Amino acid sequence: MIAQLRGEVVVADSGGVVLDVGGVGFRVSCPPGVGGVPGAQMTLATSLVVKEDSLSLYGFLSPSERDAFELLLTASGIGGRTALACISVLPLPELVGAIRSENLAALTRVPGIGKKGAQKLVIELKDKVLALGNGDDLLDGTGASQPPDWREQVLAGLQGLGWGLKDAESACEAVAPLVAENPALPIGQIMRAALQGLAR
Repeated sequence: MIAQLRGEVVVADSGGVVLDVGGVGFRVSCPPGVGGVPGAQMTLATSLVVKEDSLSLYGFLSPSERDAFELLLTASGIGGRTALACISVLPLPELVGAIRSENLAALTRVPGIGKKGAQKLVIELKDKVLALGNGDDLLDGTGASQPPDWREQVLAGLQGLGWGLKDAESACEAVAPLVAENPALPIGQIMRAALQGLAR
């Protein structure tokens, strides 16, 4: 199993990154908030998902997020894209709290999860989420600073999660003052702020 990758970002887009690790390029699907700037070094906690017809590598900013992703995949009806959306929309403590407290309203804020899907998550994972960490174990070198085109990355990331262009543009406008006040704000934090604004 590939549990961690560290390398140079070759490509960064709304679907993830390509990391050059010792001359080998790994395509890693990531939550939009991971960001990434070509030429920068990045470390990701990874999960290799093996299916009959494909091998898919997913990357996260912390081992706790990876563990949460893998736990979500054990729930019926949850695939990689929906699990990534959960990690993107709900910070790990909020995700754990929503499942434990049966907060269906919070869970249905995730694109692709309806009321029945949220109920299944609660039933199947309520007792298992206690094993997850609090998300504070961020790996060194993962916090990529925002590139000049942060707006394009956030727009693409939000649309990749199922939001319409109009909503995505409104979310970018809402966080623009935050970015102006904090020029070094990592792209992941910008994405998280935009998602939280949309989820209200």
